[in-house]
Amino acid sequence: MMRFLEWPWAVAFIVLLPIAGALALVAGRRSRLRRLAKLGTRAMLARLAPLGTRRGPWHNVRILAALALLGAAIAGPRWGQEKSTVTRSGADVVLALDASLSMTAPDERPSRLAKMKQVVRQLRALSPDDRFAMIAFAGRSYILTPLTTDDGALALYLDNLDPSVVGEAGSSLSSALRQATALLSLGKGNGNKAIVLMSDGEAFEPMGDVVTEAKRAKDAGIEVVTVGFGTTQGSTIPIVENGVSTLKHDENGQVVVTQYHPEFLRAAADSAEGVFIPAEAANKAETIRNAIQRLKTEAHAVQTGVDLSPRFQWLIAPALLLLLLDTLLALRSRRRLGAAAIVAAGTLAACSPSAKTELLAYNRGTTLLMHDSIAAAVPILDSVAARHGPLAFRATFNSGWAYLVTGRKLHGDTAAVPLDSALAHYRRSLVLSPNDSDAKWNYELALRVHKASGGGGGGGGGGGGGGGQAPQPKPSGGGLGSQQADAVLNNAAREEQDVQGRKQQKNVPQPPPRGKDW
Repeated sequence: MMRFLEWPWAVAFIVLLPIAGALALVAGRRSRLRRLAKLGTRAMLARLAPLGTRRGPWHNVRILAALALLGAAIAGPRWGQEKSTVTRSGADVVLALDASLSMTAPDERPSRLAKMKQVVRQLRALSPDDRFAMIAFAGRSYILTPLTTDDGALALYLDNLDPSVVGEAGSSLSSALRQATALLSLGKGNGNKAIVLMSDGEAFEPMGDVVTEAKRAKDAGIEVVTVGFGTTQGSTIPIVENGVSTLKHDENGQVVVTQYHPEFLRAAADSAEGVFIPAEAANKAETIRNAIQRLKTEAHAVQTGVDLSPRFQWLIAPALLLLLLDTLLALRSRRRLGAAAIVAAGTLAACSPSAKTELLAYNRGTTLLMHDSIAAAVPILDSVAARHGPLAFRATFNSGWAYLVTGRKLHGDTAAVPLDSALAHYRRSLVLSPNDSDAKWNYELALRVHKASGGGGGGGGGGGGGGGQAPQPKPSGGGLGSQQADAVLNNAAREEQDVQGRKQQKNVPQPPPRGKDW
């Protein structure tokens, strides 16, 4: 109850004001009767001035009810949600994060991976106006989140980022750059776009592949920033299994020593005319932020707070109407009904809440979606979802549906990015509404379509067949199995790990180049 009242101590006014009003009415009536008694008897006064001597019992009821409502309004009732949003200029940034086994090396304390997570958190704190997406990569890349300002979603996936998130061992910088470029190319805005690739640079692929993908990003108008982690002296890789820690061995039984390779990261940045930040740099987060700030910015609607909305006007309005009604009933003129209508309309207009911009935006985005204007609908729905209001789930769900429809129209690698985004949106919708059967069904359907398309990011497995079914919500039946549903409901990030685990069991993975799986 305390949460729904701005001033809980003022609840007493709900009782005190009507009591004080009743005492005032009684005292006023007695005083009035004493004055009238000096003029004549009650029967005589009733014949001479009937309207002036009789107000009726409902007069007191209206007055006391109005006072009770005003007392409740003083307590400051609050319910629903109020979103405060401002328009800020920011960048669209894709964080391509190396989650290969070599990132667990402890040559940066406590590990390269932990140090990278620390830099990401610092960068996010320095860039409240920017939208971030996250891609994890090892032998191939996987979209964790689409572009968002939701700190909670970003923190969830960052906290759970480890080598088990990605399903193919090794290290491929080119796949991360390729998928990050495709993800940023989905946006229609002309604002600044950047890829921040964080890795130890130990890539087992031709450097020409990395350079080619970096040039493609530059040609698409995307800034490339590469950030190094580790030391050139290198370190062994700890492996923990069943609580027992051992060291990583290669296929010949030799202990693996992983080293920091800046040449790959420098080549990517140079070919894209971007920025290379070496592992020994002191303040990496600030340097990244300075590199991004050089670019042209675009306005985004960013949420600054969510709170219960003040609703005192819903109590003041009927109180004023009761007082107005009591006043008008005391008039003799037949025009009192017209006056009442005019004043009541003004009162209601003054006390009504502001227009439901969120609902209007949601309706507009959904209408565009139904008319196949997917490119225009998705940014609108994503902006509604970012407000965390009552429509956040439906907006996220519909955005996922749009990406799923787009992915089903494409084939091969070109379908991977929209299908990855569909999976990310459905995972978030299940976090918002864990028991929604439509979201569960569409999530599994997206997994099936993703597997059928042969895409690599964000999914796989999830049940055979179903690739030819239309991407429509299904209220019951055919949804996630009980084990899969539990994984989704407990933690969206864990679902990604389970999916990749099932994929590895069902499909024989391609061996990494030269047997190097770290």
